[in-house]
Amino acid sequence: MKISGVACDSRKVQPGSLFVCITGYETDGHKYAKSAVQNGAVAVVAEHSLPTVGVPCIVVDNTRKAMSQIAAAFYEYPFKKFKLIGITGTNGKTTTTYLIKAILEHLGKKVGLIGTNQNMIGDLVIPTSRTTPDSLELMELFNNIAENGADYVVMEVSSHALALDRVTACRFDVGAFTNITQDHLDFHKTMEEYLKAKSILFDISNRGVINIDDSSSGYLLDNAKCDDVITYGIKNDCLLKASNISLEQSGIEFDLSYGGVRERVRLGIPGEFTVYNAMTAVGCCLACGFELKDITEGLRGAGGVKGRIEVVDTPGTDYTVIIDYAHTPDGLLNVINAIRGFAKGRIVTVFGCGGDRDSSKRPIMGKIAGELSDFCVVTSDNPRTEDPEKIIQQVVEGVKQTDCEYEVITNRFSAIEYALDHAQKNDIILLAGKGHETYQVLGHDTICFDEREIVQKLLGIFDDRVDF
Repeated sequence: MKISGVACDSRKVQPGSLFVCITGYETDGHKYAKSAVQNGAVAVVAEHSLPTVGVPCIVVDNTRKAMSQIAAAFYEYPFKKFKLIGITGTNGKTTTTYLIKAILEHLGKKVGLIGTNQNMIGDLVIPTSRTTPDSLELMELFNNIAENGADYVVMEVSSHALALDRVTACRFDVGAFTNITQDHLDFHKTMEEYLKAKSILFDISNRGVINIDDSSSGYLLDNAKCDDVITYGIKNDCLLKASNISLEQSGIEFDLSYGGVRERVRLGIPGEFTVYNAMTAVGCCLACGFELKDITEGLRGAGGVKGRIEVVDTPGTDYTVIIDYAHTPDGLLNVINAIRGFAKGRIVTVFGCGGDRDSSKRPIMGKIAGELSDFCVVTSDNPRTEDPEKIIQQVVEGVKQTDCEYEVITNRFSAIEYALDHAQKNDIILLAGKGHETYQVLGHDTICFDEREIVQKLLGIFDDRVDF
């Protein structure tokens, strides 16, 4: 029997396809096996027998894991045609992948990128809806990247992807860990399970790169199955160490030491967390066999990343607007602390928390924002199907534990408008949570919501192409 395609959505089945039944959180793919056969599926993979489908049924213990292996085989293991680098961790994944891409391109390599902001094949940008695609999409993307002649692919590897076997069939040349803080407990339930999911990357990587300053590094080092590990940090003993750190509004400078060699690094992205992101990137490139001197030369030319401590162009104002994706307690703490290092006036933080996600972090983020900001505007993020007022109430519980003045404005557009209208000279207005996103999810609807355009529209420097 010849298989001409693989699908896990019966609506995407073409004649000659193999249909894989996936048990999801909203529906069960086994229910759609007959529909898949009607659409042309010639065989079915399932977790229990389906005697009435009328085509061969292969029964496996875990169809998610099987689909990953099937997809890899169908596309002839495309990840073997380039060097694959995977980054996992709560914060820093996106920035780190872009830094690695910049370094490798400086070294003359063609690089593919897969992540939260976008997927890239050469210079071609492909929008993405989630950090790590499912295994079928991923192998097809790998195949396209390989056909475009990539030497390296660097990708974000989410805890969901690891736990749900989206990358089970992959073999990473290098796997890296940035940090772990509270996030996604709606899915993983406990921090222990969250960390366990992250650790899977080091079961399927040849070499590891681990932040030794993170409290979870001991667990990862003890359980890593990769051949060897490059540790990095600022505070603890490690192989790749940063020292003599200078934090400025325009960026950072620091010394990097590895194997008896020391190089001075300058990077135009502020904040101590940028030092860690840079070290993750350097560690990955060292693990690929490049020299520290060549790597740091490439790092110096790296730019910022959309939605990560991004300064919005606001000509004619005497204050600054910064957009950042910070949507976790640690992410919010890091970005406000980074801004505090160069702020000359107040820090006004406009933020909310996403709906249908871990609710326990909401008061924690409220308290962090209140403790570190001079004024807070609590608003909606992506409320999804939750009541935005309820989400805000949980955030405000944390803000109230501080002395910070705050305003509650549920409509995010109005919240941004309020912050701009009340801005004072030298203020820094931080729009936290959306980052690179150009939309907002309200109920089951997705609306256009690009905060860069909104700010410029409110300041009268936007051409009204989009209504908000």
